[in-house]
Amino acid sequence: MTERDDAAIAAATAVGWPIARIFITGGSGYVGRNLIRHFVGKAIPVTALARSAKSERVVAELGARPFSGDLISADLVPGMEGCDVLIHAAADTDHGPGTESQQRVNEEGTKAVFKAARAGGIQRAIYLSTESVLADGRPLINVDERHPLPRRPAGSYSRSKAAAERYALSNNGGGMDVIVVRPRFVWGRDDTTALPHLLGAVQSGQFAWISGGDYLTTTIHIANLCHGIELAIARGKGGEIYFLGDEGPVRFRDFATALMATQGVTAPEKSVPRALLRFIAGVGDRLYGLSGGKITAPLTLQSFATSAVTITLNIGKARRELGYAPIMTREAGLAEMTANLQNAAQ
Repeated sequence: MTERDDAAIAAATAVGWPIARIFITGGSGYVGRNLIRHFVGKAIPVTALARSAKSERVVAELGARPFSGDLISADLVPGMEGCDVLIHAAADTDHGPGTESQQRVNEEGTKAVFKAARAGGIQRAIYLSTESVLADGRPLINVDERHPLPRRPAGSYSRSKAAAERYALSNNGGGMDVIVVRPRFVWGRDDTTALPHLLGAVQSGQFAWISGGDYLTTTIHIANLCHGIELAIARGKGGEIYFLGDEGPVRFRDFATALMATQGVTAPEKSVPRALLRFIAGVGDRLYGLSGGKITAPLTLQSFATSAVTITLNIGKARRELGYAPIMTREAGLAEMTANLQNAAQ
């Protein structure tokens, strides 16, 4: 064991963590990169799964040890040996009509990861889920962890993530605690997910507010998500689910406008009725199914369900059981993004 590992164990013990090393899937993705920075910054050694040479370089430059392999095809056990904690963050987040690849990554990949985790001696496993497991196209208002999964999920992403979440939780016990965290609308520095999508829609002329954007949403800054996962490792109860978010909901239009403004982009005024988009999404999904995938609509119910209606989460359970409180305000996070753009321009 290296001096670095000794220091990590000492630091972990000081805050009650039984951590020698963390294994992260999806390490080169947006959340994964920030998780590596977060834990390496606390002198906790990290091994990150990397499926390409580019991914290996990314995680190595961040201070993690790359483990070359694929979620399913590779033997993950050697990479997990010596690790106490697993954070399964890898996922196919496409909100389109769904593919066999998405089912394979989200469901079969999760099965392979958790089988390897048990064989590799993992003691604490964090499954990074999403509020989208509850999405069916209707508003979700101040929902907590007791809210049931819908009989008819909005689409492939919701369905495959819910199936993966159920499988992850089925592994709780027998020496491994499995904890699920569900964030909503992850944003902040180094964003390669939500923000690029918004900017791309504006630049292509396809952006429009849905019924004026006058509905509420929960968000979570990447620093708050990393902090929440840290607390879930330290204090989470095996078999439990925790919603994580920023402080209070925000009007979607206000937040998206501010987010785009950090990149010097002015949000358009164009707006379309929610009912029209709901109709287009429903018809499009049916045509896709009837045509065997030959007809693809411009909008899916999956995309509509996660971006066009009120979705607010009750994070009270995380506050009570994890001691969670956001460490980054929206104002500070937006200011950081603006400053980063200005520094990059100099």
